[in-house]
Amino acid sequence: MAAQPEEIRPAEIQVTEEKKLLIGWQDGHRSLFGFSYLRLKCRCAACIDEWTGQPRLLPEKISPEIYPLHMRPVGNYGIRFDWSDGHSTGIYAFDYLRSICPCSVCVSIG
Repeated sequence: MAAQPEEIRPAEIQVTEEKKLLIGWQDGHRSLFGFSYLRLKCRCAACIDEWTGQPRLLPEKISPEIYPLHMRPVGNYGIRFDWSDGHSTGIYAFDYLRSICPCSVCVSIG
């Protein structure tokens, strides 16, 4: 995979006291993700049909209390989560995470 542009690289990644994932980006932007939101945004073949692009994962099957058991870096381009529901095949590339930032500024742009 190609190197990520500097602005799409995280400067920090941490789990907050509110049990959310905070990513501070190199350009100063900060993204705060709920874990159920991230789990529902998984793009692996088990969650998204490879041929149609249609979701396979039903939102009602994801507990609002889901959380990552482990978070692991994938090269210099992303993160992989081992989720409390047993799922662990999705890779969340940093450019994808930035594109799904749920903050009001990013939502209004996208």
